[in-house]
Formats: sequence, C-alpha cells, structure tokens
Amino acid sequence: MKKFLFLLLTTILVGSGQLIYAGEGMWIPSLLKQLNEKEMKAMGMKISADDIYSLNHSSMKDAILLFGRGCTSELISGEGLLLTNHHCGFDAIQKHSSVEHDYLKDGFWAMNRGEELPNPGLTATLMIRMDNVTDQVLKGITDQMTEKEREATIKKNAEQLVKDFEKNSDYQAAIKSFFKDNQYYMIVTETFKDVRLVGAPPSAIGKFGGDTDNWMWPRHTGDFSLFRIYVSPDGKPATYSKENVPYKPNYFFPISLNGVNEGDFTFVFGYPARTNEYLPSYAIEEITQVENPAKIKLRTQRLDIFKKYAETSPKIRIMYASKQAGVANGWKKMIGQDWGIQRTKAIKKKQDFEKDFQQWADATPERTKKYGNLLPQFKKVYEQIRPFQQAEDYLYEGALGIEIQRFALSFVQLVEISEKHPEDTARMNTILNRLKISEKSFFKDYYKPVDMEVMAQLLETYDKNVPDEFKPSWFAVIHNKFHRNYTKFTKHVFEKSFLDDPEKVEAFLKSYKARDYKKLKKDQFFQMALELRNFSSKNVQPKLSLLSAKTDSLMRIYMKAQMEMQPDKHFYPDANFTLRVTYGKAGGFSPKDAVEYKTFTTMKGIMEKENPDIYDYAVPEKLKSLYKDQDFGPYADKDGSMHVCFVAKNHTSGGNSGSPVLNAEGQLIGVNFDRDWEGTMSDLNYDPSVCRNISLDIRYFLFIVDKLSGAGYLLDEMKIVK
Repeated sequence: MKKFLFLLLTTILVGSGQLIYAGEGMWIPSLLKQLNEKEMKAMGMKISADDIYSLNHSSMKDAILLFGRGCTSELISGEGLLLTNHHCGFDAIQKHSSVEHDYLKDGFWAMNRGEELPNPGLTATLMIRMDNVTDQVLKGITDQMTEKEREATIKKNAEQLVKDFEKNSDYQAAIKSFFKDNQYYMIVTETFKDVRLVGAPPSAIGKFGGDTDNWMWPRHTGDFSLFRIYVSPDGKPATYSKENVPYKPNYFFPISLNGVNEGDFTFVFGYPARTNEYLPSYAIEEITQVENPAKIKLRTQRLDIFKKYAETSPKIRIMYASKQAGVANGWKKMIGQDWGIQRTKAIKKKQDFEKDFQQWADATPERTKKYGNLLPQFKKVYEQIRPFQQAEDYLYEGALGIEIQRFALSFVQLVEISEKHPEDTARMNTILNRLKISEKSFFKDYYKPVDMEVMAQLLETYDKNVPDEFKPSWFAVIHNKFHRNYTKFTKHVFEKSFLDDPEKVEAFLKSYKARDYKKLKKDQFFQMALELRNFSSKNVQPKLSLLSAKTDSLMRIYMKAQMEMQPDKHFYPDANFTLRVTYGKAGGFSPKDAVEYKTFTTMKGIMEKENPDIYDYAVPEKLKSLYKDQDFGPYADKDGSMHVCFVAKNHTSGGNSGSPVLNAEGQLIGVNFDRDWEGTMSDLNYDPSVCRNISLDIRYFLFIVDKLSGAGYLLDEMKIVK
C-alpha cells in the first residue's frame, strides 16, 4: 500500500503576504518527533517530543485520561488527583446534590480521603500506546471489491487484531480509522472504574456566566472540578471498594505559577471528539443550512421552557440543571458555527477549491477515471440525504426531545424478551435490574409539567415542518380526533399512561412477570415510543444508512485524491476521540471591526459582571471579600491582578474540555474548557484570525482551592513550580 508522508503545517499565507504561525492541526502524539518537534521548538518549546510521548519511559501521555465518555482530564499529583472541567464533572456533582446538600450551588470539598464521593459508572481511561496497523487492517483489500466486501474484510481483520492482542494482555484495544479510512491505528488503553469526587467550586464560580457566556470571550469562569482515581491494593483498576487505594501514576503534571503572556508558546494535549475539515461544499451546506437550523429551533423551545420553570423553584432548577446545560451547549455552538461559516465564506471557498479539483481530476485519463465523477456523486447523494436527515433530526430532537418518550423507549427490550422468550428469566432479570436503576435516576430529575409543555410545543413544531410521509401515524390522531390541539393531546396521553408515575412504575417493575408485558403494550407512551422506533427503523434509518455509507466511501476516495492533488500541503487527520496534540501561541483577536480582545481576563471582570438578581452572575460573598482585600496570595500575576482565563491559538474541539494547557517547559498553566463563539466553525473550517481556545488560568484554580474553599491541603500533594 502506498505510504503517505504527513508533514506539519508550519505557516499560512495571509492577505498581506506575511507568514504567521497557525494554530490549525490536531496531531498524532506518536508522530510528533517525526513531524512536529522542529516547528514546535522554533515556536518556543523547550522540551522534546519524547517528553510528550514515549514508549520507553514515563511521559506526559501517562497523565492524560479520557474522563467519562466525552471529556479530557489530567493527573496533577502522585496520589491520583484528577483535574477536569466543572461542566465535565457536572453530572456527578448534580447526582450528589439535593435541596439539603446543594453542591451545585454551594460547591463541595472533601476535607479528607474518607469524604471523597464515589461515582458508580464514571470511568477514566488512560492510553498506553498507539500503533499504526494500516497494513494489517487493509490486508486482502483490492480495488475490485465492493464497499460491502471491503467493510467486511476490514472488520474481520480489525477484530482479529484486537482479539490476538487482548488474549495476552491486561489492557484493552480498539482499532480507529484515520484520514477517512485511509489509515488505521490500534489504541491500547487501561480503564479505571473507581473515580471519586474530591472537590468542585460553587456554580457561581464553576459556571459563572452560565449559558449567556457559554462559547463567549471574554470569559470569567472557574470551570474546574477535582476527582481522584482509586485502584485495588495491587494497583489494578477495580470498581468501588473501601479497600481501594489512590492510584500512583507514572507521570503527573507540575503546575506553574508563572502564568501566560501574549505570544507565549502553548500546547494542548487531549481528546478532541470530531472535526470534518475536508468535507465537500454540499456537506457544509447540509449541516449549516438544513440540519443546524432545525435543531436550533427545537432546542430553543425546550430551553425556554426549562428556564421558565427553573426560575420558579430551586428544586426544579437543580433537577434540570444538567439537562439544560447539555441542550444549551450544542444549541449555542450550532448558532455560532452557522454564523462563522457564513462570515468566512467557507462554502464559497470549498466551491472554488472544487473547481480546481475538477480541473485537476480531468487533466489525465487515469485521474478522470478515478476521481472525475466524485463531485457530481457527492451532489447527488446529498440531495438524496436531505429529506431523510431532516426526518431524523425531527424524530430525535423533536419527538424524542420529550423525556417520557425516551423513558418509554427503554422498556422495548423488556417487552420483546417477555413476549418472544418468556422462559429466558436470566436475561429478563438483567433487563429488569437495569430498568429499576434507570427508573430511580429518571424520576429523581423529572418534573411532569415541564415535560408536558415541552411535548405539546415540540409536537406542534414537528407537525408543521415535516412532510406527512415522515410522521408516525399518531399525528393523524392529533389532526382528526384532537383537531391539532397539541396541548389537549398531550394531556390525554399522560392521563392514559402509567409510565409518568414513579410509584406505579416502581411497583410494576418490582412485581413484574413475563405476562405483564401486555400492560406495557397497552400504555399510550409505550405505543408512541415503539412506533417512533419502528417508524425510524423502517422508513428513515435504512435509507439514511445506505446514503451515509455512500458518502463515507466517497470521502475515503476524496481524501486520498486531495492528498494526491496537493502533495505539498500538510494534512492532519480529523479528530476521532483519540489523543492529540495541538499547539499555538497565546494571544487575543479581533472578531469584527473596532473590537479587540485581550489575551487574558482578571477578577476585575467578575466584579464588573456581578448582578445578584441574575443567577448566572451572582458572586459568592467570600470571593467578593477576597477581591476587595486583594488577598490573592502567591497566585496573583506579577502585575498584582488575579488572572482568571486566557485564550490561545490552539485548534480544539468537543472532547478537549478539561485538557491540560501547557507551557514551553511542559508545565500546567491552564485547563481548556471552551472555544470563542466566533470560532466555533473550526470543526468544519479553521480560521486562525478568530479561532481561539479558552482556558482557565491554573493560578485561579489554585486560588479557589486554597483561599476560597479552605482545601489548601490538596496543594501539598501537587508539584508547584514558582
């Protein structure tokens, strides 16, 4: 197989003709020495690529963990102390919260190891190494194969590689695709299953600015939480036990008190989730002109209802805090992404490139045969995708944006096993036990009046925006029997269902026998949820899956073609939730005319934003007192101010939340938690003039732990560099 050499993108040409360093790129850590080290050192890095990633000795990779299923975290002590974002730990904090112990509002700090709180189901995953296994995965692949045959061969090869590895190892392995299925790596990992909450600031610090400031700069959010990894006494990953002991890592990050200044070299080490920098213009049009607007509309309606009820009751606010944050995060990003694509004329730029690509493809008979019809095929398939993707978006953001619908859907498997295999009591009990757990979790944070209002609103929006061919049959009932009165229909369904009543559901599950599936099949919400699933699986998913597979195969060829067309361009693989390094210099930016943003924010900005009448801008009294006295301890900047956040030109994405931000010496200077709103289109089109990652200044973290929270004992186990 032909080997591609992927070189570092060192500079970009801007309009003036001046060459400047760009922050674009999410680089494979095992290739840093080969591709990136020289450039990184030219930008100011004082350590080696071997210090970042090594198989021969401990290195920084040994201190980076995937937190849960969607964030990054880093080890900051030899006792397994794990630092991530407040919003990454939010779900765990929320689950431990109640009206009596409102850890979201008041914060939480364990003052000794015995007070640290376990979190069943929460994991932290360490990457041991990554190996290029492209040749093994693509063994037996030929150009004559159909896509189905190709997929089957790759799957078989990958499964065998994983099986052969895991049978002789205590570690886990997975095969990940890079460069749109042109390369493959085996990712070897170790997963820790006892991760305990150590501390979190009050939301007035950890979520300061709330949804209003989310994705925005300037930012003044102390977005961090602390956990600790525990292992069995023999040092192996284990589920929670009182006998477990703190994890002793091979590496943890030293923490710098020197801060960050404009022009300083920085780099981010973490798990970016997904980017799509190499898509054709048709895909960008589909995302930003069709998919995002529908999702934004539906999420806006849910958020407005959540907010209305949260303002009426502290209990409801706590119940819906995590849900509201989850819905709002993607909602605001999509709005910024659409605006950024429009502002940067990204679609026009793609179209201009595609004209050049078509000329290149048509220049020789060989290329015409291989690539000449790629763009027309893309155009055709995205036209076919559009109605099915719209239906899918309204099904999941609309119909399944209703909480009780999703809850009802969780009973489908129980009905199926009870009806078809009632003798399989072991499997039935497994499903029942899972439902008993999920039932308690669901009703703990469920308020029926909220869901009723959401249901009526979302069904009306769904009905008005989706063709009849993509509507489940119960919309006909809404039209004919209820005369499109969605509120009346909603009330009727709730009255006819028992699934919205926690006591009835608990009793039903406790006494469940196989024959009881008939009661579920008669339940209105179960019937609706089942039809939604069946409707999607019959009328939407098959066609969408077929078309998506077509775009995937086209993208594999298109990616290869782009690299052939531009042999001097320096390509990096799209993010895919594998460990990556991105680097760039700290610095502000100008998002629009007459607006200039600085590199960092200070506590002065917190006091300027303070408004006790607005929940998101309330400031704790002790924090105000510390500011008034200028009591910042050793954590103040050399100018005497207390820095809070900073921005830099690091190419980050979802999943990078919680990633360590490091200086030229490899010392921890910040914790990444966001991007600027003007740069959220960076997942599709990176623009170095405005794309910035937003990070918590590590000194503000130390200040909050020590001076505000009184948990300074934790600093004793950290390595703090002055």
